[in-house]
Amino acid sequence: MPFELEHPWRLDRQVAIRPEPFGALAYHFGTRRLSFLKSRKLLDVVRALDAQPTALDACRSAGVTEQELPVYRRALETLASSGMVVECSSLVAEQADHG
Repeated sequence: MPFELEHPWRLDRQVAIRPEPFGALAYHFGTRRLSFLKSRKLLDVVRALDAQPTALDACRSAGVTEQELPVYRRALETLASSGMVVECSSLVAEQADHG
């Protein structure tokens, strides 16, 4: 299933981001996975997820162009598949299941 840019996303609460000259390192304390954000612009997108209503808005606020969107969608899809970023609506359903 493709990453839905039109949905709200955020960084998982168990993920720490460390900025680096190439972009950033993202470490998930729950899964012990390490991911590399390979550009500063991707770091800006990830940081903007919490403040923006959708991932598309986060991309736009970070200066991602229409031509760059497919690349950033794939990067966010990879981060989502590894649990680094999570869809906000999924969190509501998960919390309801765990009561």
